[in-house]
Amino acid sequence: MSERGRLGDFLYARRSRLRPADVGLRDYGDRRRVSGLRREELALLAGVSASYYTRLEQGQSVGASPEVLDAVARALGLDAAERGHLHDLAGAGRRRAPAHPPRPEQPGPTTLHLLSTLESVPALVSGRRADVLAWNRLGHALFAAHLSPDSPERAAERPNLARMLFLDPHTRALYADWEAKAKAVVENLRMVAGRHPDDTPLTSLIGELTVKSPEFAAMWADHGVHPCDFASYEMRHPLVGTLTVTQQSLSLPQAVDQQLVLAVTEPGSPSREAVTLLGQAAAADERPRTGNLRP
Repeated sequence: MSERGRLGDFLYARRSRLRPADVGLRDYGDRRRVSGLRREELALLAGVSASYYTRLEQGQSVGASPEVLDAVARALGLDAAERGHLHDLAGAGRRRAPAHPPRPEQPGPTTLHLLSTLESVPALVSGRRADVLAWNRLGHALFAAHLSPDSPERAAERPNLARMLFLDPHTRALYADWEAKAKAVVENLRMVAGRHPDDTPLTSLIGELTVKSPEFAAMWADHGVHPCDFASYEMRHPLVGTLTVTQQSLSLPQAVDQQLVLAVTEPGSPSREAVTLLGQAAAADERPRTGNLRP
């Protein structure tokens, strides 16, 4: 992170992607020393003084009102997710840091019961930092059959979806369009980081991926923000071949920051047949064990 701070870095990245013509300003063809809009141009569009916007982008103004932030968001052409992220970043300086480190996340009994009822759909429960907190039999077979099926039950060994996607060759090979999936995961992770700036484990995860994966570092530097809640992907599973799934992430009202991730296939499609075959293979391979959550 630069000396501007998270808010300044985000504003700079979004300002840099705009050209005068994008926002209805005339470009007189002069040699521009910036890659996008000048601060003065952005301030004009937002209806604030150039000096105030400069202080905001340089991290010297932590008291920006919601109205000013909305004006800046409109000037930058931010979508709903980016606008929310802007407010999160601006509010981070006013929030008090937690007195104690966050406790390890645990799926509640209601969540585990819900997961156990999903016998024909690959599903897992993801935590705030993209840790796998639990999965059903099909979820394990589809996303991580090469890992121990009970690994989510041990907090120190839990698979992490972001880490797997960038650092695990098996997971990387699952997606025909790996870059699209990776971009979605990074943009969702940045949105979560904006909401939880004092989450030390989350910061450590981002630091680890930035160091170990140049691709993650490049995507993170783009400051993209978008919820990873609904998308279709072509997957290439080593056991059942190619299938297309729609991955949906549903918030769990009884567990803040936890999501139920489903991999849905079209009824009667070859992809649905592939999932059925995968379930049969997983059931035949499974050994009974105490506390088995995978039906």
